[in-house]
Amino acid sequence: MSTHSLPDYTLPAEQVPLVEACELDFGERDELKARIAQRLKRLGATLIAHYYVDGDIQDLAEETGGYVSDSLAMARFGRDCDSDTLIVSGVRFMGETAKILSPQKQVFMPTLQAECSLDLGCPPDEFAEFIAQHPDRTVVVYANTSAQVKALSDWVVTSSCALEIVSHLKDQGEKILWAPDQHLGRYIQSQTQADMLLWRGACVVHEEFKSQALIDLCKVYPDAAVLVHPESPTAVIELADAVGSTSAIIKAAHDLPNNIFIVATDRGIFHKLRQLNPGKRFIEAPTAGDGATCRSCAHCPWMAMNELRTLDRLLDDSSYRAQNEIHVDADLGIRAKLPLDRMLAFQQR
Repeated sequence: MSTHSLPDYTLPAEQVPLVEACELDFGERDELKARIAQRLKRLGATLIAHYYVDGDIQDLAEETGGYVSDSLAMARFGRDCDSDTLIVSGVRFMGETAKILSPQKQVFMPTLQAECSLDLGCPPDEFAEFIAQHPDRTVVVYANTSAQVKALSDWVVTSSCALEIVSHLKDQGEKILWAPDQHLGRYIQSQTQADMLLWRGACVVHEEFKSQALIDLCKVYPDAAVLVHPESPTAVIELADAVGSTSAIIKAAHDLPNNIFIVATDRGIFHKLRQLNPGKRFIEAPTAGDGATCRSCAHCPWMAMNELRTLDRLLDDSSYRAQNEIHVDADLGIRAKLPLDRMLAFQQR
């Protein structure tokens, strides 16, 4: 396995936004939730949320007939639901994916400023040059990428299906050009032994988890199972009792007999973990340790931009809503949909 010679696309700290916590008292929170539910109904809009966003927004989605899940299931639900207006609470590539799969629908987000470090770390022009340098390779990109990057690819994958798809391609004799997350790429390569050339991107949340600090924490909680998302560094993955996507982590927390879990992914998932496992305890994997910068402290700063007040404004203010509508060029959307459809067909098969 090798990595390309372009610069490391781990975002520098100054490019990661600082988001102030927006504290609401119980009365204000309940009032906002009730108002948002009414406005969703009035607009005929469906709220679709990622596991990493604010727990109140997750609850609102489920209480109003929407959906909470990982990025691909969000887009698939948006495609299949009856609503012609989708509100995607997550980060920008999730809104784009929903629009690509449902071009006839209007797709809005609480704020289009909610980006993703993996998406930002894979500029389409530079990625196109990288592909041109390796024409013999099948291009496989993670869902955490822009519509432009998806349109350049042969396959789009998520963390829940990447192993199976790359294993299939390896069996077909394909050599892989992988982007953008290098840690997920290394994990897949170690599991499949596929020939993979890696783009050197990383997630600002998962890259912060520290193996030595995790070892020390496991000594404090020797009965805890360690659940790790594969966007984490290899040394952290090697300590895991279960490795997988957000959905796989939720399933492992239910299926494993342990009562204590140390979880190495965005702490937004704790809301759903605690809902589904009221008798179990969940502890954040440490982002402290030698060399730690803790730019994320286990929570994506862009996911944190999804707030009740912002969502309320989106539904109330038509001009603000227009500013935060997802648009994908029709031709680009057709090209980006091809590798997405290829993945969906593979999963269905």
